[in-house]
Amino acid sequence: MKFILRLLLSAVAVVILAKVLPNVSVDNYITALIVAVALSLLNFIVKPILVILTLPVTIVTFGLFLLVINAIIIMLASYFVDGFVVHGWLWAVVFSLCLSFLQSILFSLLKGDKKK
Repeated sequence: MKFILRLLLSAVAVVILAKVLPNVSVDNYITALIVAVALSLLNFIVKPILVILTLPVTIVTFGLFLLVINAIIIMLASYFVDGFVVHGWLWAVVFSLCLSFLQSILFSLLKGDKKK
């Protein structure tokens, strides 16, 4: 149940960011949900492999290369999901940063409800 709720909140975050950021677009809410699922799968499967392969570069850049890895994940999701478009690497990095920030806010609101 918690996983489904987190996916729905991620889809809401994708829709909000698609409306706010000029070079990011998503067709509809179903596409946003598919993007949330795709991002979770890519983060689960592809991201650990990329982190291990690029570990020396990540260490040298003090972890800043992880932003590039997150942009790669966003661009892969843009490639695989029809109806979700991110124009350029810079917008993928901006989308990734904003998505992480917005998800942390939404997920903290979710945790706040359980404490009551």
